[in-house]
This record gives sequence, structure tokens and C-alpha cells, in this order.
Amino acid sequence: MPADDTDVGRGRHETEEERADRKWGELIQEVRVAQTGVQILFGFLLTVVFTPRYEHLRQTDRTIYVVTVVLGAAATGALIGPVSLHRLLVGRRVKPQAVAWAARLTFTGLVLLLITMTAALLLILRLATHHGAVPWLVGGVFAWYVLCWFVLPLWTRHRHTSAAARGGTTPVP
Repeated sequence: MPADDTDVGRGRHETEEERADRKWGELIQEVRVAQTGVQILFGFLLTVVFTPRYEHLRQTDRTIYVVTVVLGAAATGALIGPVSLHRLLVGRRVKPQAVAWAARLTFTGLVLLLITMTAALLLILRLATHHGAVPWLVGGVFAWYVLCWFVLPLWTRHRHTSAAARGGTTPVP
């Protein structure tokens, strides 16, 4: 019997360990993509404080910068966490539990990355232009991230899980 609803009706005949191995491999591939992005962003953020322009930032912009750096550090920690989790638990026969915790860390890292990228965009646009449209632009990009990263995947999961539960399939566009 499947450990969760994701494999219902999919024709997979895996043991709990085989499922954990597969999910671990998939998760690590996902984390690699997110880790690269957050590490590059975080690296650039760390250099800002050492530029001559930093001294001339208004207090609001400095606060946004500090919050963004802290969020970037937190996102980095959450997205690197699955690697440490695996390393410390390898061979302990707790892979299904490790996969569950690694998935939670990855999701948390994605949420933190979403907020970090939004805050970084806010800071950049505030410094690049003092236009009143900046909050609207940032809000639009934030909404786009939420749509791409969360709404579309959850909608797809709901649509296809519901169809599988009814015994039918839904066409793939």
C-alpha cells in the first residue's frame, strides 16, 4: 500500500525503501536547482555592503537590505539542510523519515527564497528608480512567483489527483 496519495493509481509497485530512494533522488535534483539560485543571490547580496554606494543608502533601504540578507541566509540554510540531513542519517535505516524532513526543509527554503527574491527586487527597484510603480511591480513579480511555484503545481496536483481518484484521467495540454 502506498505511503501517500502521490502514487495512487500510478502503477508503481515499490517497497517503502524503493519509494524513499526514488523520492530522495527526485528531491536532491530539485534542491540542486534551488540551491544554485539562492547561493548566487546570497553571494551578490553579501557584496553590497562593501560598495561605496551602501554608505549613502537611506535607513529604509538599509533595513530592506539587512532583512533580505537574513532571509537569504535562512533560505540557504533550509536548502542546504537536506544534504546535511542525508549525510548525518545515511545508513541509519530512516530514509523515509529523512525524505519527509528533507521535503519540508526544501519547501521552507522555497518560501524563504520567494521572500528573499521579492525583497531583493524591492531594494533594487527602489534604488534604480523612485517611481511610485515600484510596489506594484514588486507585487506583480511576487504574484508571478506564487503562481509558478505554488498555485500551478497545487492546481495540477488537485486536478490530476481528483481525476485519478475518480478512476479517470485528465488530458495533458
